[in-house]
Amino acid sequence: MSVSPFIRSSRCAGLAAALMVAALTAHARPVAPDASAQIRRTTYGVPHIVAKDERGLGYGIGYAYAQDNLCLLADQVLTVSGERSRYFGGQGQTVDQRENLASDVFFTWLNGPTQVQAFLDAQPAAIQALLAGYASGFNRALAERRQQGLPQECGGGEWVRAITSQDLVKLTRRLLAEGGVGQFVEALAGAQPPENDVRRPAVAYGKALEQQQRFATQRGSNAIAVGAQRSVNGRGLLLANPHFPWVGGMRFYQMQLTIPGELDVMGAALPGLPMINIGFNRHLAWTHTVDTSRHFTLFRLQLDPKDPTRYVLDGKSLPLTRQSVSIMVKAADGRLQKVERVLYSSSFGPVVQWPGRLDWDRHTAYSLRDANSDNARVLQQWYQINRADSVAALTRSIEQLHGIPWVNTVAVDERGKTTYLNQSVVPYVDQALLDACGGEQTGPLVVLDGSRSLCNWKVDSRAAQPGTVPAQLMPRLERDDFVQNSNDPAWMTNPAQPMTGYSPLVSRSDQPLGMRGRFALERLQGRALLGVEDLQRLVTDDKVYLARLLLPDLLSWCKRAPTDVEPVCRSLASWNGKANQQSNMGLVHFENIYNAIEQQPQVWRVAFDRNDPVHTPRGLAVEQASVSKVVHQAALASLRQVAEEGIDPKAHWGQVQQAHDGTPVPGGPQALGVYNAMYSVPMGQGKRLVVSGTSYLQLVSFTDEGPKARGLLAFSQSSEAASPHASDQTKAFAAGQLHDMPFTEKQIKADPAYREVIIRERDERLGDR
Repeated sequence: MSVSPFIRSSRCAGLAAALMVAALTAHARPVAPDASAQIRRTTYGVPHIVAKDERGLGYGIGYAYAQDNLCLLADQVLTVSGERSRYFGGQGQTVDQRENLASDVFFTWLNGPTQVQAFLDAQPAAIQALLAGYASGFNRALAERRQQGLPQECGGGEWVRAITSQDLVKLTRRLLAEGGVGQFVEALAGAQPPENDVRRPAVAYGKALEQQQRFATQRGSNAIAVGAQRSVNGRGLLLANPHFPWVGGMRFYQMQLTIPGELDVMGAALPGLPMINIGFNRHLAWTHTVDTSRHFTLFRLQLDPKDPTRYVLDGKSLPLTRQSVSIMVKAADGRLQKVERVLYSSSFGPVVQWPGRLDWDRHTAYSLRDANSDNARVLQQWYQINRADSVAALTRSIEQLHGIPWVNTVAVDERGKTTYLNQSVVPYVDQALLDACGGEQTGPLVVLDGSRSLCNWKVDSRAAQPGTVPAQLMPRLERDDFVQNSNDPAWMTNPAQPMTGYSPLVSRSDQPLGMRGRFALERLQGRALLGVEDLQRLVTDDKVYLARLLLPDLLSWCKRAPTDVEPVCRSLASWNGKANQQSNMGLVHFENIYNAIEQQPQVWRVAFDRNDPVHTPRGLAVEQASVSKVVHQAALASLRQVAEEGIDPKAHWGQVQQAHDGTPVPGGPQALGVYNAMYSVPMGQGKRLVVSGTSYLQLVSFTDEGPKARGLLAFSQSSEAASPHASDQTKAFAAGQLHDMPFTEKQIKADPAYREVIIRERDERLGDR
């Protein structure tokens, strides 16, 4: 793969972005010869890290993280380095349930040494210092834990190694790819030119398709910012409720980061990131939700009829670029074998192949261009947000750097000003370009004509990155009452001020809202003042919004239903309409029935109306014979499914949906309008294991004394079973007990679990002598 175009992009960035980088560089003091950090731990083991500079801050973060999640990060580094097959064989699976060999081919391609070093070199001094410190701190903790004996999660430990700044860059580049090419791992790793027009069976790609379809399900979020007009005290109020995986490289970690006089921020971060992704400081609180924008497009290549490894662009036959990738694979007998794959790319990007969906035959192939492949600004972006002291400052930093990869931003400041920003990195493809280039939109896929260079993304000099939509053309809304998002398009952020007229790749206004978004809007609209408890109840009440819309009709249908579904009707009649631990199996039957009918628009009594998106569609037209038949079939199928899973018909939800340690977990499917969204999968007889959902829960209110925050990390701070912090917050979450987060010095030192340690690189070196 050739050198990433972001090097060229950075030279073309606007003056504002250059000034932002200069500001970041200015923040970095000369790197001290010996990094040091003070780590204070409070209730639930949350670290509050203080250092005099970025190198020391990173050192403390990496050390603290390795104390809690050493094996998790080591596993993720192994994955993004493309080395899983060397230790676990090619047929094994990653935490994300991808085949090791396909994963290794993909990450060897994505994280080549040239691309990784170019990304690192593009970072300002402050970010480089954070990364170097993080790696050093992690490595110190690794050395200490090797002496003590590695956690059981590390297995034999032969694959656990010291890390570098480059490894942390690889993790960042994986994060960037999550919204685009990272959903095509198997399609990229397995793409090969046709031989005698023989197509590969689509079944081999079944899991890949499931992975892409689950992306939005396992990475959702709710966000509400209440402004001065609607908050009880006339100041800002924020609910952050990201729904992210409970395992692997997207598992949040809670911490506070302080450089006295310059930085003081608390919240949650993803593994390997030395800054806060979702959090608050003294003046500002913010969160993110996965957006509905498209962050990549496909290009349909017209192949040279004489050679399927050549494509025609503007009438000229060009060769696809070939890149040979070598993977070391551990065989069954333990010996290492080299496996080579050849990957192909056009001028648009890599060739991807999904038989039956994106075929590579002798006439056509598909190439993918991911906007975030050229985004070297992402770490700078979050570090600027960490330092922002107002909504205005946050907005300036995001519009200038434009480094947010694939999420919306919702924020509020102490003065009660709220904002919603969809300022993520999106291909500049407007409706005119779609029309001119035969643009097809099928689900998340946008396909353009790859035989004409005019069909490539538009370039606007205002954009921070060539080929992306400039910030001025992206959705932005500031209000004094409220803004909210639950993974819906931008248009109904606040119904009092609809946002329309954007590129279809940015935001659409012709599709129904999600049920979580409708639930939130119905609660927020009105004149009542809102406080922390009001927002907290949205999550902890575990109400199923869709039950209010459909359950009365289902119960009416049950009065005339055949006797073979009587158990379903009985459980629906006694269900409490929630997804809490006391809910009976009516919840499961309700979910199964809805899943079976949701794609059939004729079942709604009142169809979707774009002029009333908050209240439509609604009602189940059970009085129609065709709808009654569909519901009956769905109810019978639900009975069979419950029996196949081995679920006791008399069980309560808390006995079914559980964490890895058996703790009952409240919450339910986001499609039902459960704000406390949970995604769980069958795990043994009659059990479901939570793998994603409410993760870091944060409620922040601004007062005369500063920010007051409560919340928790639903899956707890440590991924190590032997840790005292492996499930303590999970049990609190199950009991609905949110924790007041200590933020000020007084609050931190008054915490009953307070303890501290000071670590210095100098002491580490002396100890090695």
